[in-house]
This record gives sequence, structure tokens and C-alpha cells, in this order.
Amino acid sequence: MPTTMLDQATAMIENAWGQPIEALEVLGVRRPSEDPLLRCAMHTRAALAITDSAVTAHQDRLHTLSRHGYVPDFYELDRITETAVSLRVAHAESRAYLQAIRRVVEAREVAAPEVEPPAVRLAQAAVARSGQTQHAPGAVPEPSSPAAVVGPSAPTTGPRR
Repeated sequence: MPTTMLDQATAMIENAWGQPIEALEVLGVRRPSEDPLLRCAMHTRAALAITDSAVTAHQDRLHTLSRHGYVPDFYELDRITETAVSLRVAHAESRAYLQAIRRVVEAREVAAPEVEPPAVRLAQAAVARSGQTQHAPGAVPEPSSPAAVVGPSAPTTGPRR
């Protein structure tokens, strides 16, 4: 099943804010002044949902009017053309909304580069508490202190004076 622009926008927003879209919808409405970029992204996503629905409706109508083996009547040719034009307009609007959401996500990343997903922060905190450093899977950690040297540390070539 192809991914719609609404699905792409939802994934972008969820990845940027690190929460499911349902929780973000509640946050965007309940506390709009705390994160105006979230509110903007959610409003743009709502407009994208409307145009995404229009795209689906126009596609279905166009498929019905141009299905295999179907010969349209003369008056249906205008409907086919109008539907195709409406479909192109709805696609253009959807692309514009998706681009707007992309710009809002980029603005959020620029405005708050220190904000990391909660899972990353929790992992960093756990590592810091344990006093260990993270290692790549399968990598052997280096020893924390150099190996003890066996033998004298200074040359002993003669008696000291």
C-alpha cells in the first residue's frame, strides 16, 4: 500500500516530537502556548488531512470514469477532465502542506538542537550513572587503566651516587 502524504507528515511530526500523534494532538490543543511550533504543525496536518481526503475522492472518481472496458458517454468527458484537474490541484495543495510541515520540523530542530528523544536521554543517563561508556555491539571495551609494568621503571646500570 503506498504511503500517503498524510502518513509522511504524521511520521515526520511523531519523529520530531518523539510521541504518538494522538498525544501530540492533545498537547497542541491543551497547551498551545508552550509549543507554538507543535500547534502550527498540527494545524497544517489537519489541513493536509482534508486535502488528502479530496485526493482520495478524486482518484476514486477518476478510476470509476476511466476503468478498463468502460466507454464514457460524451457528457462524461468533461467530468473526467474536471476530475483530473481537481486531482492535480489537490495533489499540489497536499505537497505544499507537507513542505510546510517539513519547514516547521526543521525550524524546531534549529531552535532547540539540544532536545533529544526521551529514549536517547534515558540511555545517556543510565550510562552516566553506571560509570561506563557505551560501546558498539560486539566491540571489546578498552581497559580503564593501563596495564602494570613488570620490572623496574628506571634503568639500573650502576650504583647511584
